[in-house]
Amino acid sequence: MADGDHPGSPSRHTAAPKSARSRLSNLVHRVKDRFDRPSEPEREPIVDQTRPAAAAALEPVMALGSSCSSALGPGTAAPGDAFWMENIKHQGIAAFNSNPSSYQVFRNVKDFGAKGDGVTDDTAAINNAISSGFRCGGGACDSSTVTPALVYFPKGTYVVSQPLIAYYYTQFIGDARTPPTLLADASFTGMAVIDADPYIPNGGGAQWYVNQNNFFRSVRNFVIDLRRMPASASATGIHWQVSQATSLANVVFEMSTAPGNAHQGIWMENGSGGFMGDLVFNGGKFGMWVGNQQFTVRNVTVNNADTAIFSIWNWGWTFQGVTINNCQVGFDLMTGGTTQDTQSVGAVAVIDAFVSNTPVFLRSSAASAGKLAGSVVLNNVHLTNVPTAVGVAGGATVLAGGTTTTIDSWAQGNVFEGNGAGQAPRFMQDAVPAPSKPASLLDSAGRIFGKTHPQYADYAVDQFVSVRDQGAKGDGTTDDTAALQAVFDKFSGCKIIFFDAGTYLVTSTLTIPAGTQLVGEAWSVIMGGGAAFADQGNPTVVVRVGNPGDEGIVEITDIVFATRGPGESPVRYCVEDRCWGMLMRSGSVAPGAIVVQWNVHSNEQGGAGMWDTHFRLGGAAGTNLLASNCPAGSTDPATCSAAYLAMHLTPQSNAYLEGTWVWLADHDLDSGGSRQTTFFSGRGILSESQGPVWMIGTASEHHALYQYRLANAANHYMGLIQTETPYYQPDPAPPAPFSVNGDFNDPSFPSGQTSAWAVSIANSQDIIIFGAGLYSFFQNYGQTCLSTNSCQSQLFDIDTASGVSVYSLSTVGVTWSLSVGGQGVIPSSAGPNGFADTATVWTR
Repeated sequence: MADGDHPGSPSRHTAAPKSARSRLSNLVHRVKDRFDRPSEPEREPIVDQTRPAAAAALEPVMALGSSCSSALGPGTAAPGDAFWMENIKHQGIAAFNSNPSSYQVFRNVKDFGAKGDGVTDDTAAINNAISSGFRCGGGACDSSTVTPALVYFPKGTYVVSQPLIAYYYTQFIGDARTPPTLLADASFTGMAVIDADPYIPNGGGAQWYVNQNNFFRSVRNFVIDLRRMPASASATGIHWQVSQATSLANVVFEMSTAPGNAHQGIWMENGSGGFMGDLVFNGGKFGMWVGNQQFTVRNVTVNNADTAIFSIWNWGWTFQGVTINNCQVGFDLMTGGTTQDTQSVGAVAVIDAFVSNTPVFLRSSAASAGKLAGSVVLNNVHLTNVPTAVGVAGGATVLAGGTTTTIDSWAQGNVFEGNGAGQAPRFMQDAVPAPSKPASLLDSAGRIFGKTHPQYADYAVDQFVSVRDQGAKGDGTTDDTAALQAVFDKFSGCKIIFFDAGTYLVTSTLTIPAGTQLVGEAWSVIMGGGAAFADQGNPTVVVRVGNPGDEGIVEITDIVFATRGPGESPVRYCVEDRCWGMLMRSGSVAPGAIVVQWNVHSNEQGGAGMWDTHFRLGGAAGTNLLASNCPAGSTDPATCSAAYLAMHLTPQSNAYLEGTWVWLADHDLDSGGSRQTTFFSGRGILSESQGPVWMIGTASEHHALYQYRLANAANHYMGLIQTETPYYQPDPAPPAPFSVNGDFNDPSFPSGQTSAWAVSIANSQDIIIFGAGLYSFFQNYGQTCLSTNSCQSQLFDIDTASGVSVYSLSTVGVTWSLSVGGQGVIPSSAGPNGFADTATVWTR
């Protein structure tokens, strides 16, 4: 997540020059007023996608918990019942807050005076619910993990007249059974109904948070209604300038359909995200107006807007599952910029789109003129009454549409094929080879499968069990291993397991059985620490998801996996009601930690998965891995190691991962000033799975050997994936401070390969990569290498035996964007495309 205040900024910690910020600001405001056309299609009813699919046990599990007489069946909530989250006992804690006993994590806005009656102005009450407890915001605090909040909205209509400010580390969650409405009053003033990164008044463009470090945000289950505001007002639903570990889900935006209206659902001018999905936009000048380094969007519907999706800049976005009805333009892209200073839309990849009664599906602002200046990939796009499939604003039709048109696979950009070294780009605006799509990756309509974040809306409170009610403490110091294992052993398969907010320390392997449905609260943390994970020569699993050979469902939502490093920590041990504690030096506990080993296999598509669940290794209070003991440049792995391997998908497993960030911290979230750190983690995500595996909106960053490794794997869909190389490399160069281990199918490092692989693929088949942003910003914390694309030589390697199709690949700071068998195939110099370099298509 490169930092600064403009699209081409090369690092989290280097502010953009004022002139660059001014240029972007002028561009943003100039473009925002363009393409002002009336919207005139007939209005369609709201498509309610805020109701998640039922999450019952749809297949047998290996075993039920000891208390279970039968598997969890359908939800038993009565028709008039509130969402279970409203009435379950809330006893979660912020373990490392200065006053955890009194700090309130869960906040029901009605407890703070909000009425939700459609008449009362609830702005002040809701903002009080959000901000109470000395939380991180206002521009004086850049980040914090010790003041989390889940802000809950019961059903109702909440009138607001000013923005609701989403403080750092906040979840906004509405009643999933009857999503509440946030109704902008006619007198509304401010940036947006929800503002995730406010501009500071008279601050010269300064904001509360550094946009590329604006982590841990979630908004779901709302209707945001702008229709009381004048059609001419610049009304915005959500200002969403965010980075990783963020999500929007199950939100409907209601906007004006008057000709020439100025409403928009989402406005995003910067950042480094991120995932959003299951969104509906009705009306508006723009459904989405977006600019961000990279993002993944799944299942978005836009009805009756002037422009469905307008994009001002990016390095790469993937859209999976897009429905556009009765708009004037589907995708409107600002293109033509091929340098950092002229950054515009770098790459857009669209798969599985259905578009009707829309004159233009996709148009760019400037003609390509026979060379790359904005990459486009279209796959499985169905057009009905769309005269122009691809065009140029005020210019030629590039690809005609018609009454009924299907685009199987088409691209605009540089296309490469085969294993030949040092290939020259072949610019195309034409049909390109389509990927082989295994049936296991597709839904019944032939689209890439997707699954909504499980929320269990139809389930009653008595179908859940709280881990704190069962004896777990979640205070970050008590060893909760036995208590948590007892909960799983007793209730998995017949209760949904609720992890109350907190940090749960485990000191030996914790097994989550097949059949488990697990829900966190404001990203409950499972943290591994202790001597069991200290030996790099004997890697040990922290959390085992299913035992080898297990069949059944597993659903994990709203959890953070972490490890604890060395240092003196108070540790408490409890047996029944008796507890005692001592101050222990934990030793070099993390070099042998396999944070999550994923063994479970489900015969139901998406039955084994994680949603809005992340790995945060170091950089947070309670981990003993902070800037104070591991500042940038630290070289002692005994002090600063966080993991051996973050996530391992074993051969018999399959998995659906959506919005998962596997982050070895590059800076400290809790010490102020985003101070850089040096930690060591051996490996990011290793998949040996035969599939199906979906990695939708995932990222893996800063691990020593690789970020993504596929070995003997098959049947994977990956889009968009995003990586960063460790900032300290090549000092030491990989695999140091770890060793290559053939038992884990580690890759090799050819001569001159002195930095980690972003993606390494060996002996794997039917792999689809549909959008990738692979970045190398540093050499030992220096950035002079960026200007020459020499921060590392290679970062994406595929062996000659693997079957892989790559679309919309953007890289930064590397000499070779893609290699085969350790030999460079696509030079980055072939695809300058703004700050990043882009290869539109590579196939065998």
